[in-house]
Amino acid sequence: MKKTVFIALLLCSCGMAKAERPAVLAVKTGSRIDITVGNKFFTSYHFQEDEKYPYFFPLNAPVSGAGVTSMRNGIWPHHSSLFFGCDRVNGGNYWQEGLERGRIVSLGARIIEAKGERAVIEDECIWKRPDAEAPILDRRRITVTAPSENVFQLDFDIEMEMLMDVTIEKTNHSLFSVRVDPDLSVEQGGTMVNTEGLTTEKGTFGAASPWIDCYATRKTGVEGIAVLQHPSNPWYPSPWFTRDYGFISPTPMYWPANEKDTRLKKGEKLVLHYRVLVHAGDTQQAGIAAAFEEYGKENPAVRQ
Repeated sequence: MKKTVFIALLLCSCGMAKAERPAVLAVKTGSRIDITVGNKFFTSYHFQEDEKYPYFFPLNAPVSGAGVTSMRNGIWPHHSSLFFGCDRVNGGNYWQEGLERGRIVSLGARIIEAKGERAVIEDECIWKRPDAEAPILDRRRITVTAPSENVFQLDFDIEMEMLMDVTIEKTNHSLFSVRVDPDLSVEQGGTMVNTEGLTTEKGTFGAASPWIDCYATRKTGVEGIAVLQHPSNPWYPSPWFTRDYGFISPTPMYWPANEKDTRLKKGEKLVLHYRVLVHAGDTQQAGIAAAFEEYGKENPAVRQ
């Protein structure tokens, strides 16, 4: 018995008994980067020139492999799964359909790390529209890891550089957003809950909160998607624009301090950090609150 205990302690001290994180692999094919975790396909980063903006689709759950986001429909054609954009920027629209109204164009996404415990992608995007100077250049870093077999993690870090004085008029169409799959929506029996335990659109709309989680029971069990805002973000914690049909977005531009618009000077840089957790289990089982506490202790600016 003593010999067995000694061997177990020895393995732990050497790090051999600790479960290894699933391997993450990134492969670039044309204007798309596919990411797998272990032997499971997780997501693709799409950055085609003829798209409104780069986006992620699908985002597949770790257990069932089913998607937790939705990719456009006839009613909401401008909801592209997981994306970053903004309307009413110097008269342009970098969110809704209509390429002539404005586009966020990738200058060429590249894989920085392709395999191991994480995959890292970097991209530089110019915000432009016909007959107008580009107002913004953004630089984004995307890091995918798997803290466990039941959680896939995507970190989205973005720096927006103002190429001129920028005015963003009050809009609900702003910044980081997720169109949740109908299976997970409140309308279809799912749960949407924020840090304070408030639920549904009625409870979460306009409420400033560090994170929101959406989950539901499927045939293979409970799974969901959570979006976390890092405490270093400007306007933290931003109020959320939410919909029971399955839309969540921490949206500071809809509740500006002056109740009118947001003004940024030429040369100013806006840095934002978000973490997405695609998980098995409900909010408590997935440990979303604890995951946020750990995220809040991190310094994304020095993430290596």
